[in-house]
Amino acid sequence: MSDNLSMLDSLPHEILTNVFVRLPIKSIVTCTAVCKTWKSLIQNPTFISSHLHHSSNNNNKHPLLLFRLCSSEEKEHYVLHFDNQDFNEYTRFDDFPFHGQSYDGIFHVVGTCNGLVFLTDNLYRYHNNFVLWNPCVRKFVKLPKPNITCFSHGGYNASVGFGFDSKTNDYKVVRFVTLGEKGQMGKSPPEVEVYSLSTGKWRMVTALPPIGAARGHDPEAFVNGALHWVALRKTGTKFLNFVMVFDLGDEVFREIALPKLSDQNGDEYWVRVSISAYGNSLALFQPGFPNHRLSIWVMKDYADASSWTKIKTLPDAFLVEGIPRSHCIPKCFRKSGEVIVELYGGYLSSRDLKTKDFKDLRIRGYANTFVDSYVESLVLLDKPNQLRKRQKRKRNNNRKQICGPMLYKIHRFRFFLRCKTQNRSWSKHSKHRKGSNVGGRN
Repeated sequence: MSDNLSMLDSLPHEILTNVFVRLPIKSIVTCTAVCKTWKSLIQNPTFISSHLHHSSNNNNKHPLLLFRLCSSEEKEHYVLHFDNQDFNEYTRFDDFPFHGQSYDGIFHVVGTCNGLVFLTDNLYRYHNNFVLWNPCVRKFVKLPKPNITCFSHGGYNASVGFGFDSKTNDYKVVRFVTLGEKGQMGKSPPEVEVYSLSTGKWRMVTALPPIGAARGHDPEAFVNGALHWVALRKTGTKFLNFVMVFDLGDEVFREIALPKLSDQNGDEYWVRVSISAYGNSLALFQPGFPNHRLSIWVMKDYADASSWTKIKTLPDAFLVEGIPRSHCIPKCFRKSGEVIVELYGGYLSSRDLKTKDFKDLRIRGYANTFVDSYVESLVLLDKPNQLRKRQKRKRNNNRKQICGPMLYKIHRFRFFLRCKTQNRSWSKHSKHRKGSNVGGRN
């Protein structure tokens, strides 16, 4: 065995690379423990990029879909399925490392890119817990606190996105923040900050974004190297929806107009529309009221607003095992062009928009179900996992034991609600409170 290992170790790196890149990821990770030479080769950024390229090409032949499901006991499960006719399971990640670390009980999945899953704590938008996680290699990076918080800027409404900058070979998290102190939503440009994985830091974007507000936690779409959000702008007495685009490479903004979405005198404030990737272009999902039908629009030519085309309106109710299921919530498009939707009760189904064929996927979610295409990768394999701060964890656990879980959540909610409504800086608020105490003593 030792002689065989010595012979393999003496092979040129080009041959070893061609061998390793074709192995399953679990086998590649195991090979890092064989010898220092193999570990150094596999954890080299050049090899990680080569493996990603090979994996992406293989994914075109055998595409995968990542499902994030949550059981009724609030335990998160991540499963990969082949995006084929049989829809059989490929693998599952049962060792989710962040159970119980979210203030809301569960994490919200913002998106995936090159094997990374971007997670965020979704409680009232003020707990800025962000994580980049690669379940294939069991590696993660916890992001530092952003520049804009309720302590520094008071109340705000934020939306986040995640993607890959091919120009600098870097992964970026972008945060759009509408400050409460600037008045009504949609009347001023948002504050925008970017986290870079290569630097490990947040920084403010200098380019001026368009006037408008990203609509809370509505989904974003990463297409053609840019992030896309549905944003809302106030013009006169009416509100108009549009697509706010942020190019990750040049870090500049642009806009894409949306088709007419409302007949209510052109006011689209109450129109709810979500955006999705559709190949190399965009799609819109618009739930209709009061009939609860789902309208689907696609942009046939990317960035050409005149190419928006309404391709389908789906009825509200489907039959799943003979039982009517309603409230159709779109999730994503499959490689075949079918759309995956979630029905009432968490049942997931696939709908062919051309033939109208309906397929029960026999997968059921319970809360914040996420579905999107996925590519296996070794990204983050060359980085150590960041340890949690034991002091902070111990302090929070003590508070929970003293106050009880429910009282603890109520306490946190009331505290951040005050931050949102006061619209004053923390320092002024502290000074005012100090002056009031002195007056009381007199």
